[in-house]
Amino acid sequence: MSIAHVLPSQNVRDQVSAAEWQTRVDLAACYRLVAMHGWDDLIFTHISAKVPGTEDFLINPYGLMFHEITASSLVKVDQAGNKLMESPYEINPAGYTIHSAIHEVRHDVACVIHTHTAAGVAVSAQKQGILPISQQSIFVLSSLAYHAYEGVALNHEEKARLQADLGDNSFLMLNNHGLLTCASSIADAFLMMFNFQRACDIQVLAQNGGAELIPINSQILAGAKVMVAMVTKSPQGMGGALAWPALLRKVDTLDPSYKE
Repeated sequence: MSIAHVLPSQNVRDQVSAAEWQTRVDLAACYRLVAMHGWDDLIFTHISAKVPGTEDFLINPYGLMFHEITASSLVKVDQAGNKLMESPYEINPAGYTIHSAIHEVRHDVACVIHTHTAAGVAVSAQKQGILPISQQSIFVLSSLAYHAYEGVALNHEEKARLQADLGDNSFLMLNNHGLLTCASSIADAFLMMFNFQRACDIQVLAQNGGAELIPINSQILAGAKVMVAMVTKSPQGMGGALAWPALLRKVDTLDPSYKE
């Protein structure tokens, strides 16, 4: 599906570097993948990606659904939230608060994904958070932090507390709110969110079964980072690069208009 009727042609590709255009294409694909997996929340929630070589970042135009987003429609802003290229759309103010907070201090992070899925919010409302009851959960628990709910993220004073809570972790559970992943690539951030979401899905299903749950041995949890590196063939990340080409083939098969 094309969104030419929603957003006029801007010839953005001719106005940006090759590196920025590739980031735009990958980020637009990530939005489409989130929609395909049913993790979107109408026009709400957000995914950002750093513009290579700068402190600026790309984020969704506020008003488009995730399945409509294209490389050209993404909005480029600086750390203060100022639009750096013409766009008929603004950005989600809560999205700016969350994403600018992370990009401001985590210079190792190229992409941040935030979702409000039913299972993710359900687990975020549980006092114990992610339980060590699935293989997916050990990936998450290897680098997980929590952030207390402070209402819709419109207060910029919250940024410092969010930064402190996240620390150098890759997974953040926003209590009573949802899930967040951050990584050095869009591919890694997506694969992390896949595991985060799947861990929450499994936890809710297991709890609904009513049986006593079997916790994973603490020694296994302690070795989780080594196991993650081995299975994903990525000592520095979550192995998103291994899965990303196949994920792009899936998006291309269903709807290649994200590249526009």
